[in-house]
Amino acid sequence: MKISVAAVGRMKAGPERELVDRYLSRAMASGRPLGLTGFDVIELTESRASSAASRKNEEAKNLRTALPDGIVVALDERGKSLGSPDFSNLVARWRDDGRAHASFVIGGADGLAPDFVKAADLTLSFSPLTWPHQLVRIMLAEQLYRTTTILSGHPYHRGD
Repeated sequence: MKISVAAVGRMKAGPERELVDRYLSRAMASGRPLGLTGFDVIELTESRASSAASRKNEEAKNLRTALPDGIVVALDERGKSLGSPDFSNLVARWRDDGRAHASFVIGGADGLAPDFVKAADLTLSFSPLTWPHQLVRIMLAEQLYRTTTILSGHPYHRGD
């Protein structure tokens, strides 16, 4: 199963981008034997529309066009909270069910359009707090790497 991180907004070169690249590179290497591939990043330009609602709707339209067919996971503070083992099991189930692609979507500064979130296969929350999209991208990349280590029995994950 291929995995993509789709984000509204572009990350500039620097330590944040380096962390994302490092975690996704590790996920790619450890995920390949598990049937998890890709781990690519799709970056979309933020809308310049005058209102937040218009920006979110335009960004949602662009996301729908850019995302490959498959599972869509919207990251939103109002979403479902999962521990790392449960998250890993969910990804493994999708893979085992023959799902070809899963996209994890991070909204721009205004978040994701409500209709986009409602249409997603899963809405996932890392916390009820609001996080900058750069940090969410780092946390997601780390969790994707952690998923590959949990599924392979690697000792990186020391939690339950």
